[in-house]
Amino acid sequence: MTVILLFVMACGVYICSIYSIQISAYKIAELLNIKVTDQQCNATNIKRSEIPYVHYPKPKTYNRGECACNPVRFFAILSLQRTGSGWFETLLNSHINVTSNGEVFTPRERRTNITTIVKTMNKVYRLDWFSSASKNECTAAVGFKWMINQGFYRHRRQILKYFKKRGISSIFLFRKNILRRMISVLANSHDKDARPLNGTHQSHVYSRMQARILAKYKPTINATFLLSELRQEAEETAEAIDFFKRTRHMVLYYEDLINNRTNLDLKEVQEFLRLPYRELSSSQVKIHTAPLSMQIQNWEAVREALEGTPYERLLYEN
Repeated sequence: MTVILLFVMACGVYICSIYSIQISAYKIAELLNIKVTDQQCNATNIKRSEIPYVHYPKPKTYNRGECACNPVRFFAILSLQRTGSGWFETLLNSHINVTSNGEVFTPRERRTNITTIVKTMNKVYRLDWFSSASKNECTAAVGFKWMINQGFYRHRRQILKYFKKRGISSIFLFRKNILRRMISVLANSHDKDARPLNGTHQSHVYSRMQARILAKYKPTINATFLLSELRQEAEETAEAIDFFKRTRHMVLYYEDLINNRTNLDLKEVQEFLRLPYRELSSSQVKIHTAPLSMQIQNWEAVREALEGTPYERLLYEN
């Protein structure tokens, strides 16, 4: 009996030791798996000052795979309607590593309050926002276009905190000649109703023939309120830039971009987003190219309203 008892005990000890070894092996494998899954991406080659602006998004709808540790920069194009922002965004999207998702806050339900605004931005910067501009999982810069009169100005304080916390770079794009922007806004509003291009409305065109058709319309400007409207727009854009100067930002003007034959400003934009340099291109065609005297129906009234004011120069600047 003693021999049998010793044999049973020996077997028990052997079985327990084998089980313990298997458990330990399983635990080690599990720990190793967790370590691989939760490993932090190596940012040692990035300057310390740049680290707050470098991100490694984890989309909910797909896996970035081998690009999981490819750094991504977050940006927002802050602008106004008819400032060339659509053209500028097509330039950015011609870069293989950039995704700019358009005016995500055009639908009112996305900018009802700061909660819906943050929810929308989180989706964009998580790389879960899909649009015609969406690139592959290896994108190096992601953002969108935001008109400052689409909830941005109203919630600017909370948005400023969000931008600073998330390390979002601001790209301001405005027009120096805000009178020309006003003409473009009025003409675009007319085109929505008139639909001169084969019964369709197009805010942007891709042929010179289409541009000539749209440029035929000459809007009438309310000369009585013109000066106050120009002053208000100038003040609001200046205030927006000043308020967000505490974020990483750059300021661009449409006229500089369109007239810069060396593409120096576009190089600076790519450097700002830390992108590998590429030649950027767009197939959009400029609509209004004639002198303002040929584009405004009541030109004399507008000229008289602005002569002798700080905005007189807008009458003759191209």
